[in-house]
Parts: sequence; C-alpha cells; structure tokens
Amino acid sequence: MLAELGHFSLILAFVVAILQSLLPLYGAARRSPGLMATAEPAANAQFLLIAFSFAALTHAFVTSDFSLELVVANSHSAKPMLYKVTGVWGNHEGSMLLWSLILALFGAAVAWFGGQLPATLKARVLAVQGMIGAAFLAFLLFTSNPFLRMAVPPLNGQDLNPLLQDPGLAFHPPFLYLGYVGLSMSFSFAIAALIEGRVDAAWGRWVRPWTLAAWMFLTVGIALGSWWAYYELGWGGFWFWDPVENASFMPWLIAAALLHSAIVVEKRESLKAWTILLAIVAFGFSLVGAFITRSGVITSVHAFANDPERGVFLLLILAVFMGGALTLFAIRAEALTSRGVFSLVSRESALVLNNVLLAVSAFVVFIGTVWPLVAELLFDRKLSVGEPFFNLAFTPFMVILALVLPVGAMLPWKRAKLGRVLPQLWPAAALAFAVLVLAWAMQTGRSALGPIGLALGAWLVAGAIRDLWSRTGRGGDRLRRLGRLPGADWGKAVAHAGLGVTMAGIAAMLAWQVEDIRVVQEGESFDIAGYTITLNAVREVEGPNFRSTTADVTLSRDGRAIATMHPEKRFYQVARMPTTEAALDNGILRDLYVVIGDPQDAGGWAMRSYYKPLANWIWGGAILMALGGLLSLTDRRFRVAAGARKAPAQGVPAE
Repeated sequence: MLAELGHFSLILAFVVAILQSLLPLYGAARRSPGLMATAEPAANAQFLLIAFSFAALTHAFVTSDFSLELVVANSHSAKPMLYKVTGVWGNHEGSMLLWSLILALFGAAVAWFGGQLPATLKARVLAVQGMIGAAFLAFLLFTSNPFLRMAVPPLNGQDLNPLLQDPGLAFHPPFLYLGYVGLSMSFSFAIAALIEGRVDAAWGRWVRPWTLAAWMFLTVGIALGSWWAYYELGWGGFWFWDPVENASFMPWLIAAALLHSAIVVEKRESLKAWTILLAIVAFGFSLVGAFITRSGVITSVHAFANDPERGVFLLLILAVFMGGALTLFAIRAEALTSRGVFSLVSRESALVLNNVLLAVSAFVVFIGTVWPLVAELLFDRKLSVGEPFFNLAFTPFMVILALVLPVGAMLPWKRAKLGRVLPQLWPAAALAFAVLVLAWAMQTGRSALGPIGLALGAWLVAGAIRDLWSRTGRGGDRLRRLGRLPGADWGKAVAHAGLGVTMAGIAAMLAWQVEDIRVVQEGESFDIAGYTITLNAVREVEGPNFRSTTADVTLSRDGRAIATMHPEKRFYQVARMPTTEAALDNGILRDLYVVIGDPQDAGGWAMRSYYKPLANWIWGGAILMALGGLLSLTDRRFRVAAGARKAPAQGVPAE
C-alpha cells in the first residue's frame, strides 16, 4: 500500500510541477501578483510530494519488501543496513528519484530563501525549475517507475552490485547529484533573466551563491568518487578519465568558470552574455552526464542503465532545454550589453583568461570523451582515447591557470599595473622556486613532472596567503583585520590554496610512485621504497553477505613494525561477483597500498604493492576547495543580495 501511495505521490508531484511551470510564468507576463504567488506553494508541494515518494521507496528497501521489482534487483535481506539504504539510489530508477527530489529541494530553497528577489524574477526562476522537474518526473513515470510490483515476490533479492557496497559509494551519488542538479538553479536564473531581458549586478549577486553551492557539492562528490576508485578497485589509481568521470568533471570546470564570470557581472556589469551562456552550458553538461550514464552508449562501472529507450528520452530532454535556452539566448543577445570598460591589465582581464582556460579545458575533455562514440557512429571505427591524450591536451591549460591565478587575484578592478602587483608576490615566487630546486635535487633520473607540480602547488598556496594578507592594509593590528575579512575573501584564498594542494599531490603521485608486483609465500618479506612488507598468513573470513580471503600483512621500516594491514579479496555469493579491498597505511607524506590477488599453482599469492607519495593531498586539497566554497557562502553579502544595486520590485522586460 505504501508503494502505491509513493507512486501516486509522484503523479501528483508531476501535476504540481506542470502548474508550477505555467501559472507563475503567465502571472509574471501579466503582472498578476496572485498567479506569481502560486510559485512558492507549488515548489513546496512538489518537494513534499517527492520527499514522501522517496521515503516510501526507502521504507521498502529498509524492510526488504521483495514485492517491488527494484528491491528484488538491488537488495538482499542479509545486506548491512547502510547498504540497504544506499540501495535506494544505487540503481537507475532510485537514482533518478533522488535526482528529482534534489531538483524539487532547490526549487523549494528558492521559495524559502529568495525573499530578496524581485517578484517577477522569482516567479520565472521557479517556473523554469518547475519545467525541469516536470521533465524528469515524466521520465520517471513513463520509463523508470521505481514502484513496479512483482507478480510473485521471491523469498530474497539479487543483492546490490558489490562494488557499490562501500561507504565511499554510499555518499558519493547524493553529493554528486547535489552538484549536478544544483546547476539547474544557475540555469533557471539565466533563463528567467533572459525572459526579463535584464542581467545586472544584482542578478550576478543572486546567482553566485546557488552556483557556489552546486560547485561545492560537485567538488565533494567528485573527490568521494575518486577516493573510492583509489582504494576499492585495487588498481591504485585515482582518476581513469572514464567517460562517466569526465561527465562530472566537465560541469565542474564550467561551474568554476561561471563563478568567476558572475563576479565580473556583480562588480563591473561586464561579461553578461558570456555568464548567461556559461550558466546554460554548465547545466547542459549535467544533462549530458545523465545521458551518458543511462543511455547505454558507454559501458562503465559507473553506468546505471543500458536502455536505448531511456537514452532517447534523456536526449529529448537535453535537446528541448538546451535548444530552447540557446534560442532564447540568441533572441535576447542584444539586451545583454555590458557597461563596464576595462584595460588589458586588470582583474576583469584576468578573470576572462581564467574563463577561457577553464572553458577550453572542459571542451578538450568533452572532445576526448565523445570522439570514440562519434568515430564509431560515423566512421564505424572503434577508437580508444585514454590517459596519454588527456594528460597531453588538458595539463597545459591547468599549468597556465596555476601560473596566472595568484597574479590575477591581486590585480585591481578596471585598470592595473603589473609593476605594482608582481613585487608583492616575490615571496611566493621565491618559495615556489625553492621547492622546485629542492624537489629536482632530491630526485634522480626522473621527469620534471614532480618538481614542477610541487612548485606550482607552492606558488598557488603562497599566492593565496599573500593575497589574503594584502587585504589587511598597512600598519599595525593586521592580524585582527585579517580575522574580520569577509567570508568571500577567506573562501577564495582557501579554495585557491586547495587547488594548489591537489595539484602538488597529483604531480607527486604520478611522478614518484613505486609499484611492485610479485608472488609472495606466507612468511616471506620484500622491500618497497625503503619499507618492508611481510605476508604473515592468509585466512578465510565469513562476512555478513560475502566470503573474504584476508591477508595479514606487517609493514615495517628499519626493523620496526609500523602497521598491520589486511587486504581482502571478497566474493559475494548472491551476486556471484568478486571485489578487491585494498589495505592502506595512510600518512601525510605517503600511502603504502597493498592488494592480495589469487593463489598461484606453484604456491604463494599474487600481491601488488604501491608506494604513493602525497596521495592524500589530492583529496585534502579537494576538501579545502569545498571548504573555501562553504566559507564564501557564509559571507553576509550573499544573504543580503542587495549591495550591488537596488533592484526595483518588478522587472521590466526588454522590448
């Protein structure tokens, strides 16, 4: 009965979403306060209805209700409770219900926190958000109903994909969807502004916190996915340039560009058309990601579905929203004239360069991701675009970005002189050069990747600190003034420093990691990067819903035991699928990573071991970037949203 109520709640939410799409939009056009006022209760009602439906599905998973097809296909009564809950979104139908729930949540958040918005803009934003919600609810109801019943319920389920039964993957999809779907708010604000024919400083102030929140969640989601791939898949890497990984990375890059571009709109009322276009493209890449993971065009451990019918529906959603948005953008382009004028050397120019580098790098990732599909479709050729292409084509843009970022952050608005800014950064440059020389001297016979990456990381971190310190003025009591700086200043510095930490970690790990693959007998020891690994024993362990071959491994250095590690090879009986559970000894400066393989015919066990310098800096830097976004969101100027320009209560569309 609860499942039927959940299904009926989705139908009601679909009807409400349609009303939310039409009534406020018509009311804004007719200047009808009553019709515009329907937007808020409709957004709240849609959220509550989808939340009830999601709760009903969660109840079915938690109670192992095997009368539902979705529960049978993705759960089992012996599964730990955490994975019963995460099974709700560990499949196509449930993940799309979560997607729709988050869409409705963002719409309701505008209703809750958008009191400073002009009435017409708010109505149009919620109407566009309602359109997106209606499209995905239609997708759910017509192609992906999560509440289908079994004619004859089985005694037990088929279990969740064992690769998804992991804490990292339990939290990765919700954060990723908060980022993906959060970009719909930037899209809705952009379309609402195009309909009104007005993009000004106040609009830039309003759109930034929504974009910032989405970018922050996307950062956490990508980092969790990378961390999971690192320790769960057993291959020792953190990024494979998999099409689905790229599908989340592209909107992250565009959202970062959008954040910086919106600053120019807010401060200088320039780059209006470019900012609107970025808001459209950012959400477009999110829709591309949904299509890639659910259409069957690629095969990936990350993919949820392999159904061409669903892929066509998602492609139709992408075509309608992107086609309509770009058409409206072309029609309204003349209304997006910029007021601010700036010189070649200025913060505006630096932000333009930032945008170009981020946008071109996203385009490079897009070409590398879709070209194999295009080649197979048009030329009947199977191509593989892998790590060498991406490293060669993508890395130069990030190097240039890292070089110019500290300088651009300290340039004044409108007109600047490099001669006044560069001397302030000489301590950062000196530190970066010292790190470069030290790293180069310590390595022997290796590439320049490690030293250059560490130097760029030091340059970014030191540059962020210097930028923050420069904002405290001159004279005494600078530390007290430092503590009183706005949250946005702190957030920018922390996020830029986080990028530097991540770049240093990636460079060190790729340049200096050590890999060892061998057959090891029980009781045998071997050395790797100055550490000694001893395989003490291998035993069989029974888990809650799996059997595990667990190794007992001692890690020591100079004869002193450091840690005991337990790499596993699990076999899930219900799913009939093995997984690898790597054992890690984490450290600030390095990871020791051990994987147990299969027993060998001649005796012994296959083992892979890795020494990975600065591995945790990769995810530590991502945490810092997300923290920077959170600090920026605490800036009261975002909550007031009126400092740029006093907006009239009603927007006036361009004629």
